[in-house]
Order: sequence, then C-alpha cells, then structure tokens
Amino acid sequence: MNSLTVKNYLPWVVATALFMEQLDSTIVNTAVPAMAASLQVTPLSLKAVVTSYILALAVCIPISGWMADRFGTRRVFSTAVAVFTASSILCGLAINVPMLVAARILQGIGAAMMMPVGRLAIVRTFPKSQLLTAMNFVVIPALIGPLLGPTVGGLIVHWLSWREIFFVNVPVGLVAQFLIHRYMPDYRSETPSPLDLIGLVLFGSGTALLSWLLEIFGEHTIDVTSAAILLLLAISLLAAYVWHARHMQYPLLRLGLFRVRTFRISVMGGFITRLGLGGLPFLLPLLYQLGLGLPAWQSGLLMMPTAAAAMGMKLIATKVLGRFGYRQVLIVNTVMIGFTICLFSLVNSPSQIALIVLLGLAQGLFNSLQFSSINSMAYADIDSPDSSMASTIASSLQQMSMSFGLACGSLITGWYLAGLPQTDQSAVTQALHYTLLTLGGLTVLSSLTFWTLRPEDGESISRAHLIEVE
Repeated sequence: MNSLTVKNYLPWVVATALFMEQLDSTIVNTAVPAMAASLQVTPLSLKAVVTSYILALAVCIPISGWMADRFGTRRVFSTAVAVFTASSILCGLAINVPMLVAARILQGIGAAMMMPVGRLAIVRTFPKSQLLTAMNFVVIPALIGPLLGPTVGGLIVHWLSWREIFFVNVPVGLVAQFLIHRYMPDYRSETPSPLDLIGLVLFGSGTALLSWLLEIFGEHTIDVTSAAILLLLAISLLAAYVWHARHMQYPLLRLGLFRVRTFRISVMGGFITRLGLGGLPFLLPLLYQLGLGLPAWQSGLLMMPTAAAAMGMKLIATKVLGRFGYRQVLIVNTVMIGFTICLFSLVNSPSQIALIVLLGLAQGLFNSLQFSSINSMAYADIDSPDSSMASTIASSLQQMSMSFGLACGSLITGWYLAGLPQTDQSAVTQALHYTLLTLGGLTVLSSLTFWTLRPEDGESISRAHLIEVE
C-alpha cells in the first residue's frame, strides 16, 4: 500500500480501536451503582473495577514500544484488539468482583498495546507539520465513544443488565480487525533492542504497589505500619528503576528524553493536571445517581455534553494553538479546568439540569484543548528515531496519572464521608462537593508547571497550521 493510502485510512484504523476503548470506559463508569447493587458491594469499593483496568494500562504500556519495534505495529495492534475484545466477553460473564477485576486487568493489557502503538503509527506516518491535524482527526471519531457511552450504558442498565455493556465491544472489535488487516502499516525496527526485564519488574511492581495502596487505603483493610512499609517499598522500587535506567544502554523507559524541555514539561505538567481530572469520570456519575438520586439513563445523558463539546473543540484546537501558542493556552486553560471542576460543587439538586449541562460543555471544551496541546507538544522537539520511546513514556505516565487521580478522588471522598454510610444521600453529596473543590484547587495549582514554557515552544507543530488557515 502506498503512503497516500496509509495517510488516508490510518487515522480511521486507530480511531476505531480508540472508539471501542473509550466507549467501554464511559459505559463502565455509568454502570457502577448498578454493578454494586448486583454484586452486593458498596459503590466506592467498586473503584477496583476501574482502577485495575487503568493500572494494567500503566504497567503494560512500557513494553508496547519494544513490542512494536520487535514484532511490527500491525501484528501488535491486531493482537491487542483481539485480547481487548475477548476479555470484554469475560467481563460480561463475571459472577463476582474478583473475577470481574481479573477480566478488567486482561482488558487493560489489551488496551495498553492499542493506544501507544496507534499513536506511534500516527507519529511515524505524518510529518510534524501535519501531526496536530492527524491526532485531532483520530480523537474526533474516538470521542464518539464518550458521547454514546454514558447514554448507551444508562439505557442498557435501565432496560437490561450491566453485563450487556461489555458485549457492545464485540462488533466494534470485529470491524477494527478488518480495518487493521487492510490499512495498518507495519512499522518495525531493523535492529530492535533487547527487552529490559529487570526494568520492567522494578517499574511495573513499584507502580502497581503504589496504585494498590492508594486504592485500598480508604477501605481501612491495612494498618498504618504495614501501609507505611509498603509505601516505602513502592518508592524504593521506582527509585531503583531510575538508578537502573541510568546505567542501562537500552532501558525500558529512556529517562534521558526528559532532558528535552518541551517533552518534560508536557509529560510532567500533564501528569499533575490529570491527577485532578482522573477522578471525574468516576465521581460525577456517583454525584448524579447517589447524591441527586437520578436514574442511570439520565446520569448517562448528563455526561453527553462534555463529550460533545470535546469533539467540537477538536475542530478549532489547531487554530487556537496557532494563534495563541502553547504557553499561553496551557496556562489559561489549566486554570479554567480547575475552576470548572470547583463549580460542579454547586450542583445539589436534580432540578439544576441547565447548570450541569453548562458545566459539562465547559469541561469538555477545556479538557479537549488541554489534551490536544499536551499530547502534540510532547513531540515538538523529539527526533524521529526517539518517537517510539517518547510515545511509550508519555502513554505510561498518562495512564499512571489517571490511575492515581481516580484513586485519590475516591480516597478524598471517603475521607470527607468520615465513615458515614454511602446510603446517606446528604452525606454523599456533601463529601463529593468537598472532593470536587479539592481536585479543582489541585488542577489550578498545576498550571504553574506551564509557566516555564517559552512563547515559541511548539511552533514546529502549531505555526504550520496557522499558515495553512491564513
């Protein structure tokens, strides 16, 4: 297949797989209360179903770049979609929480190969002058997943069972496989580096242990001494990986890329920002259903404005970045995201539909612009031979931040709930309001990381689009 065919169809190939992944994530969030009732557990304790998936992503993404270089992007991407689809069926057949969590881990392993390998194929196919447009094109169809997910999930839970939400992935997975085998390019390295097994064990175990501690801390299933020892062990494992990577010729994650200033600010700034944003997809459905007493289908509908606005912003993000530059956009936009999160604490009645919709639209616009900016700026000064490693590092830390953000959001909510039962509607609403204020404040503070950008940073990506528009 020629390069023009690849450029025409590759974004659709990647977008189809991302659509399936995003659809699954948003459907699950909406169905958490129904799943909790069916499995006879509390809703907050079901965060393991969500965090286990994100954790599997964070642990397994680091080897995605190596696998793509070793086995080729087409084979890895196809296998990832197959694993994701098969594990979705297992999720639907789960009879208890441990079985569901195990299936979600397998699902996360499949997703871990999809996102970074798809992004890698985009980066290697398109020049930097076309990269922002290509990435935004990929994300627009993928955003249909969050647009449909809450509504479809709410309707399925209302009329059928939460189990059916996982079976929706099967037809999408089959379509994705067809597109992959026809249009996915097969990039690979002629001299792939050896796999850093020691680095994988150190980084993976440290990340998994730290995330697990954040998840179970609010459940009070472990004493303080044991938690402190395990926390020290997790930090020691991650520190050992840093030392190990600095002395390896081919480390799992080449930390030397953080010397590239725009890459460092993009990845680390995005990490801190996502700590505030990570809990929202889980907390807002709880606010609407447990706090306001809305049914699942209506809660799902209230999540649609966010996805619709995010999709609309992708159409103008290139013009905004070309006009104002990455520094100005990221500083102002991060503050606006934080204020929007805080304003959700004003929602305390099911009659405030207009306010919820308005806040959802604002959140979608700001979040979409933020991620377009961060994800594209990461590659502004990265050389082509380093694109695979850069994609792996960016994707790994992105998923870690979402996992930690979700765990922190649940932990903060549990702390504000102060042991009161989760059936107490007033207490749950108040705890969620305080949590949203805390997460919003954290997000506003994260804007400080982008002050170190220079006005000309990212021009190799943004200015090309401004010239084309003008």
